[in-house]
Amino acid sequence: MTANGSLDRPTLIGGISSEGMVHIKDEGSHFDAPIDIVWKYVQSQETHGQSHRSTRNQQMKQLSENSMVISMEQNMNGNWVKVANRITIVPPLGMAIEVIEGPMAGSKMFNVYTAKGNRTGIDVYGEFMSNQIPAAQLEPMVRGFLDSVFTEDSAGIKAFAAKK
Repeated sequence: MTANGSLDRPTLIGGISSEGMVHIKDEGSHFDAPIDIVWKYVQSQETHGQSHRSTRNQQMKQLSENSMVISMEQNMNGNWVKVANRITIVPPLGMAIEVIEGPMAGSKMFNVYTAKGNRTGIDVYGEFMSNQIPAAQLEPMVRGFLDSVFTEDSAGIKAFAAKK
């Protein structure tokens, strides 16, 4: 967010490929906290998970020191849907997220974090697909999802940093 409270968000670049896959490149966003606070927040399952109001009943299965599967119900257009994501964290660079269950199964994205003093840059690159969501609806849905998650994480990081 900027000093006046508006979201500091760049324009997303994307497009639907001939295979019904959406490529999204979202660069230039930032969180108003240093990278060490962002990583502590991201790795705090309780705090981070509770920040996302569009999910419920989260369960985590640790696969290795840096990999996990998070299963949950996610609200998609007013319907609660079971999803699972395999997440690999690579501090302080970023994380890879692969959707392994649910309407977006097969989708993959990378969140790249960049230290910028008291702020942390976040760039997102992804290939999103669905065998249940029509291609024409996929890109706007993904963009809405990314905006929602960014807004939830921004508020969550702000609250988390205030406690530190």
